[in-house]
Amino acid sequence: MTVQRILVVDDEESILKVVDYALTAEGFEVHTASDATTAESLFTRISPALVILDVMLPEKSGLDIARDLRASSDVPIVMLSARADEVDRILGLEMGADDYVTKPFSPRELVSRVKAVLRRSASGSEHKALLHVGDLRIDTLSRQVYLGERQIQLTRTEYDIMLHLARHPGMVCSRTAILDSLWETSPKGDERAIDVHIHNIREKLEPDPKDPTYIMTMRGFGYRLRER
Repeated sequence: MTVQRILVVDDEESILKVVDYALTAEGFEVHTASDATTAESLFTRISPALVILDVMLPEKSGLDIARDLRASSDVPIVMLSARADEVDRILGLEMGADDYVTKPFSPRELVSRVKAVLRRSASGSEHKALLHVGDLRIDTLSRQVYLGERQIQLTRTEYDIMLHLARHPGMVCSRTAILDSLWETSPKGDERAIDVHIHNIREKLEPDPKDPTYIMTMRGFGYRLRER
């Protein structure tokens, strides 16, 4: 079995040691960096399966690194932050992060989150290879989404949400159900994060994101993918 590489980026040596120990104990190959230059060099060299990225870093913020990574890669990203502000969390998700963990955190919880994100990234081949909902097409083997002939560039989490909606076309999916489908367990989910991801998907998918024609909001409950 291939050992999965994890890149951990944080300027606190104590955090790097704790995360390194926890992930190594679970069989991961861990590489660490304390600044953006080292992180970006390592990313190119080792091609990690997942990146754990602190928001506050010297010289260049974790949010900026996440944005740059997402421009050229769909590698899963888990953000870390010492702040619990909703603004930070939303910014991280908008930059393409797949999950967000607030310091101080339990190493066991972080490992659980990492495993959940990696499971999601590998789940595309477990169901029907090609899904059609109207003029939307989802290739679950390549994890690509098309609207007609146009490819829609989605992050891993955005893709997983889109896939869940496409597997239940016309049905209303609650935020809780979407969270459950993402995590496959019952974690401490944040329903607000689902709203942020839906907003990002609409920006990429909808002709007019303010007047959506594909992903419909069922106020107070969740979302529905319209059958066209």
